[in-house]
Amino acid sequence: MACIFCQIASGESGAEVVHRDATRMVILDHAPLFPGHCLVFPIMHYNELADCPGEVLGSLSQLGQKVALAQREVLGCDGNFMATNAVVSQSVPHLHLHVVPRRRKDGLHGFFWPRTRYDSPEQAASVATLLRGALARG
Repeated sequence: MACIFCQIASGESGAEVVHRDATRMVILDHAPLFPGHCLVFPIMHYNELADCPGEVLGSLSQLGQKVALAQREVLGCDGNFMATNAVVSQSVPHLHLHVVPRRRKDGLHGFFWPRTRYDSPEQAASVATLLRGALARG
């Protein structure tokens, strides 16, 4: 099945385009959490976060920031929620950043998943040690 974001970028499928430049697009989510919920994605296809070069991620993040500021300016929202799913809960296998306008008491409570705690400080230290090792290896 063809990627819907690639189809939108090529003009084969329609979307409400908020911004387009040579390498990135911003569209309105067709099923928004709130009006103004945008999707920011690279025109070049990358399945997910792990496939994407750092300079492209930086560019998406910068554009996401501009979208968030625009949402605050024209929609009057109090803040924003920005998120990228990778594989799990990623409904479109094309890297994209959700930029969602938020208002206090808008009905969203924290994140969309249950929060937990580590069993002990030792467990937290062990997980941190494993992650530090992986990051040090590059």
